[in-house]
Amino acid sequence: MARMVLKLASLAAATSGIYLYGNKFLDPNDFGVVRVGRAIATTAVITYDYLTSLRSVPYGSEEYDFLKSQVHLRSAERLRELCCANRGTFIKVGQHLGALDYLLPEEYTRTLKVLHSQAPQSTRQEIEQVIREDLGKEIKELFLSFEDTPLGAASLAQVHKAVLQDGRTVAVKIQHPKVQAQSSKDILLMEVLLLVVKQIFPDFEFMWLVEEAKKNLPLELDFLNEGRNAEKVAHMLKNFDFLKVPRIYWELSTRRVLLMEFMEGGQVNDRAYMERNGINVNEISRNLGRLYSEMIFVNGFVHCDPHPGNVLVKKCPASGKAHIILLDHGLYQDVEIRSNAAAYLPQITRLLNNVPRQMLLLLKTNDLLRGIESALHTRASASSFLNMSRCCIRAVSTYQRSKSHSLYRRAQISLTEALSLWQINLYELFLWLKGSQLGNWVIALLSWMHHSTY
Repeated sequence: MARMVLKLASLAAATSGIYLYGNKFLDPNDFGVVRVGRAIATTAVITYDYLTSLRSVPYGSEEYDFLKSQVHLRSAERLRELCCANRGTFIKVGQHLGALDYLLPEEYTRTLKVLHSQAPQSTRQEIEQVIREDLGKEIKELFLSFEDTPLGAASLAQVHKAVLQDGRTVAVKIQHPKVQAQSSKDILLMEVLLLVVKQIFPDFEFMWLVEEAKKNLPLELDFLNEGRNAEKVAHMLKNFDFLKVPRIYWELSTRRVLLMEFMEGGQVNDRAYMERNGINVNEISRNLGRLYSEMIFVNGFVHCDPHPGNVLVKKCPASGKAHIILLDHGLYQDVEIRSNAAAYLPQITRLLNNVPRQMLLLLKTNDLLRGIESALHTRASASSFLNMSRCCIRAVSTYQRSKSHSLYRRAQISLTEALSLWQINLYELFLWLKGSQLGNWVIALLSWMHHSTY
């Protein structure tokens, strides 16, 4: 009897395996046991590697440092393979880890950065399924044309170019169909595994990653929230005529589908593109500094994913002005830097793990500005930092005036603000003269006059 049951079970397992293998609509990654097993196995191997590889080597020796670097690299590669296999939330967290240059060893950040270019793509059938479920119509009923190849694919969604029936060109952001169902289970799995790792390595201090994912992922998976953020930041920064934010078409947008005005341009760190299109790199660098400084110091509403792929530049054919296009508004952070900056300063002297997440966002934004200025060769003008200083002075002065009840004190604050801004303007003029042809002539003339007196 037992032998008969075993034969039937084997036959059923084999039949199921053949069916699943041959069914193109089913993916082993969709099954929880496969994803969980893969994650547990990878965590166990990484943990064992750290426990055994460094055990017999004197701490702090050259051999220890070399072996530790090798373990970091092997572990990062295993983690990357896990993210690529489990996709969705795992790739999202892996991309976040790859951006933590100021926290993680270089072996991890260098290895995980490639996840930005290895995001999964949904098939045409999956895209049709999401649109049919959310909008109640087929693609051919909604669009005159719909490009099968996505403009870009990320861990949670991908974007396609399309033309509506009325002729408007739009960008269609479509969520990967399985992400919503898998995300909460994936986060719970990560939390359990990280708790186990922390029990083995008490100094492991990355539980905050799970907390951040639990808080932010539901917001990023709600495309209606992204649409509201886009409209809010467009209204908030409407005085900047150089800023363009894609318009949202609400009548064809849901939690999983977002229709936006189609905008294109070159990445903000692409100097060659700007030179080909006659765009002033110094103007772009200066305006970008103004943009993020206004977000951080004046409005306290900051774009949470500041990387060059989300910031495009384009020259307007009609006006000849260069526009900055801000994309991907899924996640913003409310930052009360004006009242909380003083409270943050003592914490910066501790381990970076203890720095508040908002401050890490500001550091990330600062890295973006420095990286773009370096790519555009505009760092000598320090334009982004000068604009940041202006916004900081304005924000602090506004806060001080709001707390003062004395007319004399408010006038004193305003005078100090004006003098400080004047000093920055004077320094900016000095930097401009120093880097200009006129400045070179003046320096040459002064040098000649100095030598002629001797």
